[in-house]
Amino acid sequence: MPLPELFPSHGDWSRYIDELYEIYMDTLVRIPPLFCGLLVKTQFRPETDGKGFGFWHVISEGPVEDARLLDPRRCERMRWIAWLISNADGNPLVSWWENQRGSNTHVVIWIESEDFAVILAKRSGYYLLKSAYWVRSGRKQDFLREREAFRNL
Repeated sequence: MPLPELFPSHGDWSRYIDELYEIYMDTLVRIPPLFCGLLVKTQFRPETDGKGFGFWHVISEGPVEDARLLDPRRCERMRWIAWLISNADGNPLVSWWENQRGSNTHVVIWIESEDFAVILAKRSGYYLLKSAYWVRSGRKQDFLREREAFRNL
């Protein structure tokens, strides 16, 4: 099954954000995807402008939560997030592995040919969507090392 089409901006950012939020709600919240048989949930609180925290985190970037900037590459790939989660296991185009971030276990789902990744946090009985982003070249090398180390466990 091919990746969903990109959803590029049409110039009206306010309307575009609302349209992206509807895609987010339809594909990730109202009918949550499954990863390895477990639900993938999203984080709503804290809410900003009537939209949940998880939404803002998958369309923006930056180290300081209150100062994150919208990322057009993330935005236009909104439809890819649920697709990658649902197609991660058993799809030769998609790879996934676990890694440790402090005391948390995360799952990286990566479509290497498109340089796009989805990050899930492993919880008791479910996964939590943490982020989704375009993978830059420096991070790509980290991903290759992490994936290889996980496969060699």
